[in-house]
Amino acid sequence: MKIFLTGGAGYIGSVTSEMLLDAGHEVVIFDNLERGHLEAVDQRARFIKGDLRNREEILDAMGRAKPDAVVHFAAYALVGESMEFPMRYFRNNVGGGVHLVEAMIENGVKKVIFSSTCATYGQPDKMPMTEDIPQRPTNPYGESKLMLERIMLWEHERHGLKPVFLRYFNACGATEKFGEDHDPETHIIPNVLAVALGKKDKVSVFGDDYPTPDGTCIRDYIHIMDLAQAHILALTCDHVGAFNLGTGDGMSVKQVVDTARKVTGHPIPVQVSARRPGDPARLVAGAEKAKSILGWKPKYGDLQTIIQHAWNWHKAHPNGYSK
Repeated sequence: MKIFLTGGAGYIGSVTSEMLLDAGHEVVIFDNLERGHLEAVDQRARFIKGDLRNREEILDAMGRAKPDAVVHFAAYALVGESMEFPMRYFRNNVGGGVHLVEAMIENGVKKVIFSSTCATYGQPDKMPMTEDIPQRPTNPYGESKLMLERIMLWEHERHGLKPVFLRYFNACGATEKFGEDHDPETHIIPNVLAVALGKKDKVSVFGDDYPTPDGTCIRDYIHIMDLAQAHILALTCDHVGAFNLGTGDGMSVKQVVDTARKVTGHPIPVQVSARRPGDPARLVAGAEKAKSILGWKPKYGDLQTIIQHAWNWHKAHPNGYSK
């Protein structure tokens, strides 16, 4: 298939591009490089520099590419930033998404795999979190993703769009080529590894008094290659709607730090700080739907493998993609 992939210079987009190309697909990457890295664009892909907020740019690119399907990653994805600048998120994530859908409809492209998030659920009523629980986002980031999901469902009803929403939990890990390089970096694993690399003195743990076995928050960590594989499977699935992507096994922040100490051989000092407002004690995916319908099975479910792969990449790229 020819795949039009937005956000291919970002973390998850770069790995998914790599795996799509390895599987024999043709990939056209559309990215404005605002928060991605040109070095993260797989050289086997065709690259078009463009911005989804510019309607004419995406209409032109889609018309020239004539793809069989779209995989949509391009978005702002920082919860804290979204709380400070809500309109920035709606303008980019929703407005840009509308332009993408318009370009698809105009060019007769029906299939779209949308990189969504468990943030659409907000504070869950039950655990593990399944696709049928209420969606009540608690921040503009999650709201922006939910809004685009709903827009795509309306276009499914009116114009035959075939969207699949993949709601991620905590993406992590790396391939040999591509890894995680954000500015600012908000994810726990690269921040822990930054201490082992000597780039930081210590890692902050936000709260150690949660109602969990060791007092720290529990999250569902999913390897980036397993996420990418779900996108590839979704391309050939007739299902319209959402799938959660996670292992179903939660790991605590303390377990992440302890595992990173084992992998790196570094003591990784910890500073316990106050809880962050709104952080739930436990967020774990119910991903049985993805396993039963997509035939998806995570291959890299253990935390040590995830952190080892991330550590290998960060050691080889101590300054990220910077020369």
